Amino acid sequence: MADLLLGIDIGTSACKAAVFTLDGQVAAQCSEEYEVFYPQPGWAEQNPDDWWKAVCASIQRIGQQGIPLEEVRAVGIDGQSWSAIPMDREGQVLHPTPIWFDTRAEGICRKLKNRIPEKEIFDLCGNPLQAAYTLPKILWFQKYHPEIYEHTYQFLQSNSFIAYRLTGEFTQDRSQGYGLQCYDIQKGEWDLSMCSRMGIDPRKLPKLFDCHEIVGTVTARASEETGLLEGVPVAAGGLDAACGTLGAGVIRDGETQEQGGQAGGMSICMESFHSDPRLILSHHVVPGTFARRLCGWRRRDALDLPGAWRRGQDAGGEKRHFTVV
Repeated sequence: MADLLLGIDIGTSACKAAVFTLDGQVAAQCSEEYEVFYPQPGWAEQNPDDWWKAVCASIQRIGQQGIPLEEVRAVGIDGQSWSAIPMDREGQVLHPTPIWFDTRAEGICRKLKNRIPEKEIFDLCGNPLQAAYTLPKILWFQKYHPEIYEHTYQFLQSNSFIAYRLTGEFTQDRSQGYGLQCYDIQKGEWDLSMCSRMGIDPRKLPKLFDCHEIVGTVTARASEETGLLEGVPVAAGGLDAACGTLGAGVIRDGETQEQGGQAGGMSICMESFHSDPRLILSHHVVPGTFARRLCGWRRRDALDLPGAWRRGQDAGGEKRHFTVV
């Protein structure tokens, strides 16, 4: 056996890890569970260090199945959305992260909407301002834990946290950018003007990468903790739903997939940019010419999905790929 690829998934209830051959066959897989904590009504948080412990245990268990970890040539990571992990410059987690269904920032959103027209926010990021997203959680830290906010070097997402633990690099992939309403979804960049208006220090937001880009290599310390070889390249990775869309082969205009999990939905790949307040809109993870394509994740309310696809077809303008779910 030679030339293997490792995939890591940071889900809501467990880390899943799988090793693949280059032709896509699963050589081994396993999972390690961790807890969700509910300290108050409407709050749901996790300890990112629990994720890392689960990653290390999962990789080690794969090695115990007879898989030669020294033959892993590259690592990719996907993860749950809307984390807000406060990290200091030395890479220490300063507070448990609120996760994707945490709504502690409802009051933050109400006040922000009174200051900045909702249409301006939506036009920039393609998504409405809601408490579960990452940006309101960052502002929650700023208001209620100013000492944590001040000591935070950068706020990371679930997959970028694991990328940091593997490589020592602070990064964020573009498919997770949609969770911050200071993100220009059409340009794929942080909008410094909106950062200023929202009171976010842009220096606390990581450098952005396309999902397929290599952000670093496995460090000596990560090699000791996981069993992977030092120097193995690590890709930025992406949003779990977007990676699942890719895994289902949904990469062309009009292709559709349905997914389960803690937050199920449907995905349609589109070539034309089109935002809709009933949808969640995000970059897809497809590399190369698809790397800047857009995708979106469906909310639980009813939606005319074929109609949304047709409206996207009629939108015109620059062609980009995205998915609506």
